[in-house]
Amino acid sequence: MTTQAVSLPSKKKKKRGPTHYLGNPKLKAANVEVQFTSDQVKEYLKCSTDPVYFLRTYMRIVNIDEGLVPFEMWPFQANMVETFDANRFTICKLPRQTGKSTTVVGYFLWMILFRGQQSIAILANRGDLARALLEKIKFAYEYLPIWIQQGILSWNKGSIELENGSKIVATATSSSAARGGSYNAILLDEFAFVQPNMQEQFFNSVYPTISSGKSSKVIIVSTPNGMGNLFYKMWMDATDKQGARNSYVPIEINWWDVPGRDEAWKKQTIENTSLRQFQQEFECQFLGSMDTLIDPNVLRAMAFERPIHEKDHLDIIEVPQPGHIYTIVCDTSRGIGLDYSAFVVIDITEMPYRSVAKYRDNDVSPLLYPSVVFNTGKAYNNAHVLVEINDNGQQVADILHNDLEYDNIVWVAKDAKNGQVVGNGFGRQGVTLQKGVKTSKQVKRLGCTLLKNLVENHKLLINDIDVIGELSTFVLDKDTYAAEEGCNDDLAMSLVLFAWMVNQDYFKNLTNTVLRTSLYERQMQELEQNITPFGIVSDGVNDQKLPMGYGRDQWLVAEDDDSLWLARS
Repeated sequence: MTTQAVSLPSKKKKKRGPTHYLGNPKLKAANVEVQFTSDQVKEYLKCSTDPVYFLRTYMRIVNIDEGLVPFEMWPFQANMVETFDANRFTICKLPRQTGKSTTVVGYFLWMILFRGQQSIAILANRGDLARALLEKIKFAYEYLPIWIQQGILSWNKGSIELENGSKIVATATSSSAARGGSYNAILLDEFAFVQPNMQEQFFNSVYPTISSGKSSKVIIVSTPNGMGNLFYKMWMDATDKQGARNSYVPIEINWWDVPGRDEAWKKQTIENTSLRQFQQEFECQFLGSMDTLIDPNVLRAMAFERPIHEKDHLDIIEVPQPGHIYTIVCDTSRGIGLDYSAFVVIDITEMPYRSVAKYRDNDVSPLLYPSVVFNTGKAYNNAHVLVEINDNGQQVADILHNDLEYDNIVWVAKDAKNGQVVGNGFGRQGVTLQKGVKTSKQVKRLGCTLLKNLVENHKLLINDIDVIGELSTFVLDKDTYAAEEGCNDDLAMSLVLFAWMVNQDYFKNLTNTVLRTSLYERQMQELEQNITPFGIVSDGVNDQKLPMGYGRDQWLVAEDDDSLWLARS
């Protein structure tokens, strides 16, 4: 156990006043003199250094069958308390009804009593659940001996404050829930059930307040809720077989660790609920949502790789390889913190195709996004870039082609008879040329069908955790597929458009080694014949930054004041 200063109840003699807080005989008022016996002093000091002993000896809980009983901790609950006390960051994956909430709030009860000046935040996916956890602390407090209690300064529905300077607040998890405060400990209860976009906003805005101290604690406790959320990613990072990718100490409890739960109990529970519900809530499996485009068993079997570089929203799993062909499929948002501008880089040199990098940012302006695509495309062997041109996507494609002069945009021909076709129809009358594809119902329907086939037959390997997460919440919505409420599908839609492109004759020829060069030259000749020429101006800004050769051992990630670059060592 950690050794810290003990916070004793006030022993100074004050002017006479009420001895109980607001007349409640179970609560000691502030500034009340306490007379200790020698045995009580010894007991107090023992409790102050051993939270497990304190909880087993003095904490009272309500048992559904027996009523008010002592908190007789199971071995795994004692281990949880010891882990909380010994580490700053803890993440717990536990089944339902294992006493996990009682264990955490019991530890917080010990903290506010014996570690003065403690500021604690209890956050849950709903405000009423957070306040229910605070009520457990208040209930246990009322049944403590008066000589152990600290005097009460405030005792409200959403917060309490003690005379030793300790306080606890309870509220819903949100981006502003703990903003502006400095906390010694934060509990994120059922964190997997907080909306995924809110999870990321919370950590982006609140983590600085947590990390400001050297001993502040973060305790994350949840039952799994699919793979499309930050809890899944943090758990997988903490338990990575290649070595933990974060500082969280993982705690995993199995349903059979709870006394009285055996195979007969499991059978009865499944009969009264469902196998899927039992797998998620008691076996703690990270199940995908129902009715996902990709089979849930395939999603669970996907293994994500650790990026070799993560910065500025670009995750690189594999640097460009000499002679390899890459494609980038771009989805564009408005850059106002809602949907993401995102793209996936896919190596299409041979089958199975595989993702090698991805970009996702919901704040990048559509005016700056093309530069990210440009730099990445140039680095990945002048990758073939397919832009989704609905809404702001057309602006991105125009900047890429007209301003940045990117010469490997995938053009799409559109006519009344054939709809949208990649790389076909140049020079034909009645055909409209587009610098990208519009996501029509027909394109999306075909792309979804083809993506399902590619992934489930292992012809497209997805190894990025965020992409896997989006696919796990990419579900049937009436007659199409879309993200579940509160989730995103920008990366998933990039894959849908990639799958649509795979079915095009252009793509089949592109991946044919013999035809590659002639196809590119012919396309450039057709473009020159059918597009009005325009002036070319080079300011030399990017000339020195664009890589000229590729090789795994030659590449490193370099940065300047404005951008992230792949550069030769």
